[in-house]
Amino acid sequence: MQIVLDILVIAVAIEHIFIMLLEMFFIKSSVAKRTFNIDSKLLDKKEVRVMFANQGLYNGFLAAGLFWSFFIPESMSTQLKFFFLGCVIIAAIYGAITSNKNIFIKQGGLAILAIILLIYLM
Repeated sequence: MQIVLDILVIAVAIEHIFIMLLEMFFIKSSVAKRTFNIDSKLLDKKEVRVMFANQGLYNGFLAAGLFWSFFIPESMSTQLKFFFLGCVIIAAIYGAITSNKNIFIKQGGLAILAIILLIYLM
């Protein structure tokens, strides 16, 4: 079961690296436009691109925290995973409420599965 948990946590971290890259560096790409369902005209505004880049940086921090949890003692690793998975879930809930309901499953689904398994293994 620990291997499944590790795979889920790594998948959540990789997902957030992908989101970070889209938001910080490739926001004008067709993939980003499709993923975020955003109009090209809106992305022509520098302020909007800056807001996306800022948001991307936070997604990168979430990924970094999850990756970090694999390089510290196990007693702290569990707490770190719990904290950062919780942050991902809270962000997904907020995104679902304020932006698009699908964010809850798309961004939070793997994190929810991971935190359930983490709690089970505690």
